[in-house]
Amino acid sequence: CQTHDRASAAADPVEDVSCGSIKQIHAVGDLYLAGQPSAADYQLLKDRGVRTVIDLRKPGENRAFTEARVVTDLGMNYMALPWNGPDELTDDKLDAMRKLLREADRPAVMKCGSSNRVGAGWLAYRVLDEGVAVDAALAEAKRVGMRTPAYETITLRYIEANQ
Repeated sequence: CQTHDRASAAADPVEDVSCGSIKQIHAVGDLYLAGQPSAADYQLLKDRGVRTVIDLRKPGENRAFTEARVVTDLGMNYMALPWNGPDELTDDKLDAMRKLLREADRPAVMKCGSSNRVGAGWLAYRVLDEGVAVDAALAEAKRVGMRTPAYETITLRYIEANQ
């Protein structure tokens, strides 16, 4: 995994990262926001110091390996908060994602299949826990992978109700 320096890094704390075969991955300080890593990618993340993996995928989603086993065999913490689809993006899920991001032993990675779900949790966390302006946090959430319009609507409504 390596971070790619960008001229606008000071203005935009989300950094482009490459890490093995992970198609969508960004770093913000000691947190990685990612799509699905392969089993080999987890070794690369461990080599980067990652201590905790927050998995938003449901057990039935197609994976070529037992993720919890790979992660824990590498000595990292595995935390599962499975959900998928707008109907499952509830206030409780957003509360739980924010709590995991606040309390995870870092460096950490929060991941799902494509980083779409990650973006929703990131948006809520950035605004409510880190005080980032909604417009800036929304741009970050889209940059890291959020693309489902309903996730944006639900998360913005949650933010408004919890500010």
